Amino acid sequence: MTEPGTLYLCPTPLGNLEDMTFRVVRILKEASAIAAEDTRHTLKLLNHFDIHSTLISYHEHNKTERGPEIIARMLQGETIALVSDAGMPGISDPGMDLVRLAIANNITVVPLPGPNAALTALIASGMDTTLFTFVGFLPKTNKHRRQLLAKLAVYPHTLVFYEAPHRLKATLTELTKAFGDRQAVAARELTKKFEEFVRGSLSTLEQHFVQNQPRGEFTLIVGGNNDCQEQNQTTDAVADVDVVQAVQLLIEQGINKKDAIRQVASQYGLPKRQVYQAVLDSD
Repeated sequence: MTEPGTLYLCPTPLGNLEDMTFRVVRILKEASAIAAEDTRHTLKLLNHFDIHSTLISYHEHNKTERGPEIIARMLQGETIALVSDAGMPGISDPGMDLVRLAIANNITVVPLPGPNAALTALIASGMDTTLFTFVGFLPKTNKHRRQLLAKLAVYPHTLVFYEAPHRLKATLTELTKAFGDRQAVAARELTKKFEEFVRGSLSTLEQHFVQNQPRGEFTLIVGGNNDCQEQNQTTDAVADVDVVQAVQLLIEQGINKKDAIRQVASQYGLPKRQVYQAVLDSD
């Protein structure tokens, strides 16, 4: 029997071709075929690095029929390299669907490290990177956008969005309406000649791009809901005080510490370890 081939996920430069890794170049040269969102765009990249592997068109509008065809080729032993137009395949593009198909057919999926616009923008934004949520592009319909933004409005950590230049100003207006005037950064043309970070608040970013026409692809970094974070911290502290007092009350009534912790954990619907730690911290 023929051993299945491998699906390689190959990141490509966001703009600066020097960001191409030696390993990605080698895999693209060795692959039986390269699946690409825009074959014309990818061909320019391949020509630059003298890569002559066969190109297959794989994008949002043909993935339903093209995906199974690519899987069939790998089941026959071929190696397929998946690329997006720029950055990490599988992030805000149909690569995710091909990965799922490959896994469902027991085909090995190998991710290669490389460029990613979201992380590149985030680490230079000056915003909190401890916890963050990658949102990508917002839904196209007004209803679904409003529903998602309403959910994201309470998130206490940093949010990361992608946006096209022609929609940037409208999106900034929607974000301000949904979140209030939070700290924000707009990063554009990452790794390219005109790379730019515009830092401020959502309202100042709105004003900036009213006066300066947006150009290039954008990554938006938006601060989390600090009020919600502070409220959660206060609530947690109050809860800890409550459970400690409850445990102490039971101990004063003659119940041993272990049983008191178990009873209080059950009463508050908390893990026993959490109650134990709260009591330990209070000693």
